[in-house]
Amino acid sequence: MNMCASYKLRKGLNIPLQGEAVMMTAPPVSSPLYELKPSDFKNLTPKLLVKEGDTVQAGTPVYSHKDHPQMLFTSPVSGTVHQIVRGEKRKVTGIRILPDGRNAGVRFTAGAPEDLPSERVRELLLQSGCWPLIIRRPYGIPAYPAETPRAVYISCFDSAPLAPRYDYTFAEAYDSLQMGLRVMERLCPGNVHLGLSDTTSPHSVFHRLNARKHTFSGPHPSGNPGVQIHHVCPAGKEQVVWTLSPMGLSVIGRLFLDGIYDTSRTVAVTGSSLQTTGYVRCHAGTQIGALVGFPRKRDAAVRTISGNPLTGDNVGEDGFLGFHHQQITFIPESGSRELLGWARPLRLKKFSAARTYISYLAPLLGETARFSLNTNTNGGARAFVLTRDYQKVLPMDIFVSFLIKAILAEDIDKMEKLGIYEVIPEDLALCEFICPSKIEIQDILQKGIDLMIKEMQ
Repeated sequence: MNMCASYKLRKGLNIPLQGEAVMMTAPPVSSPLYELKPSDFKNLTPKLLVKEGDTVQAGTPVYSHKDHPQMLFTSPVSGTVHQIVRGEKRKVTGIRILPDGRNAGVRFTAGAPEDLPSERVRELLLQSGCWPLIIRRPYGIPAYPAETPRAVYISCFDSAPLAPRYDYTFAEAYDSLQMGLRVMERLCPGNVHLGLSDTTSPHSVFHRLNARKHTFSGPHPSGNPGVQIHHVCPAGKEQVVWTLSPMGLSVIGRLFLDGIYDTSRTVAVTGSSLQTTGYVRCHAGTQIGALVGFPRKRDAAVRTISGNPLTGDNVGEDGFLGFHHQQITFIPESGSRELLGWARPLRLKKFSAARTYISYLAPLLGETARFSLNTNTNGGARAFVLTRDYQKVLPMDIFVSFLIKAILAEDIDKMEKLGIYEVIPEDLALCEFICPSKIEIQDILQKGIDLMIKEMQ
């Protein structure tokens, strides 16, 4: 199908980090433990359906959504419930599965989605554990089961730092992706959209998919679904849009093709703290420590991130791969102060979005100019001053400073008028990265979204 429209985004910022994944896939990983984390889903209170010692298969319900009991979260592998991990006030923070090595799965009766009532399609997605792959805008939470969106949107490229190359990871996934699109078309007829990059190869699997296509060019965050739907089909209070990743679309497609819940994915293992990078096949919830084929550099503290460096979760060496993540990042950990700091401009190894250092000329050198950035924020929180910096990196018609201040003041009316329905934390991650006031914008925005959900119920 022909492109519907092309969008050239000029605002944004590409952060040239070292450690991009080499185009090589390691043998599949067998993890000693898997974990389902309720924290992977916003605004969720889990209701446990298993206890320690229970036997489960891939697709067996482990917990449900307290407010939507029909929404089930299922085991990615077969085995035994090893541990229910609890935090403060006995809050469930994880369910750990000890695999049995057989990976037996629950069989679901699926088939061609066009031959099934839409209610049956929803029921299959809910029962299998696939439904949480669908994210609702506004709010960035799992879609409501009884809701019909105005559109479904899938971004077919990721522009975040060190992100996996989807042309490579989904090169052999045409059948499952196309079936996933047929399923979503059954739930939202005529309004399923794909967002492609202008650099997507003409031989890419995504060009062969049958859906309404849009092409985007420009720096990060051009690959974010939130940025793309802002230009194609904006979300609003009464304008619900569902988004999926290609990975989620493929999982749904495999459910209807093979009748199984299969969370296997090709994950990019990235970061400047690794001796070697690459890709690996594994399941959701894989323990990071199982990635023995990617040795770390010696004599350096490392932060282990499930996801990308801007929006991922700091999970530690013993942590687990997130439900929605297709990337693991290892970057140097540092909190030391630098003598003179910004007053030392003649430095080629220090990246600056504000052109503080001469290294801002590095992009002129092309792909060879890469930086090994660490976790140091180079300063602490300070006065929240109004600048135009945020508008330089956000290709959306939103005044970030005023929105964040409205959230801090808990002013619901202003939050609505300033566009809180259109953004989730990942959309403002670059604003936090370049923030001169060192404001934790993503955390503040999430608190604002939580407040909106509470007030609008």
